Amino acid sequence: MREYTGFAEVYDEYMDNIPYDEWTEYLHSLMKKYEVPDGGTVAEIGCGTGSALSRIAKKGYQCTGLDLSSDMLTMAYQKQVEEGTDIMYTCQDMRDFELAEETDCIYSIADSINYITSTEDLTDVFTCVKRFLKETGVFIFDCKTEHLFRDLCADNTFAENREDSAFIWDNYYDEETRDNEYDLAVFVKTKDGSFKRFEETHIQHAFTIDEVKAAADAAGLKTVAVYDAFTEEEPKEDSERIYFVMKG
Repeated sequence: MREYTGFAEVYDEYMDNIPYDEWTEYLHSLMKKYEVPDGGTVAEIGCGTGSALSRIAKKGYQCTGLDLSSDMLTMAYQKQVEEGTDIMYTCQDMRDFELAEETDCIYSIADSINYITSTEDLTDVFTCVKRFLKETGVFIFDCKTEHLFRDLCADNTFAENREDSAFIWDNYYDEETRDNEYDLAVFVKTKDGSFKRFEETHIQHAFTIDEVKAAADAAGLKTVAVYDAFTEEEPKEDSERIYFVMKG
């Protein structure tokens, strides 16, 4: 099934627990550390509804966002009108995308990279990044870890009920393939008071650090840092999310 169709309508509502201000400040600190120029060009792959990119745009960068889900991009466009930001959004697959020009920084956060489920596809993503990254540019992205999928998500069910919507999330983790599948049922209240049901299946993959580095090498990217999320420390066994910084 297509991902982020029905859920796109309520995605921001249910992601209100995500501290986007803190996440983008951490991202921005890495951009500054690795010398992305003020006012430079920035592209987010897997931008979703633009929650992170709109914050980066407000810092004065020239921003482009791409995502495979047209429904999520519709939400991003609406947000842009409300906030008055100037972002170019485009519906593309991160495994095979085009940008208008070489870019100072390409990034992907909120585990979009985990939706890539093979090292071959990961190499394709990195090859596109390499193609559109300036020689001095930087690529920053995060990944959920196997620890998070295996030990915290595991075979559990999560649910939440709100006034105008609700969801049920059945999670399954396969330790052999390192694929994490969750079946999502979303209920959205319509104007007549009834509820419309959407069903989606999402699959994410847990890559090892060595697998990510090997895919980067194959694409011609150099891994310059790997961090435990929101720090500048090395990843730990119980890290739930890690950040990679790469250059061309």
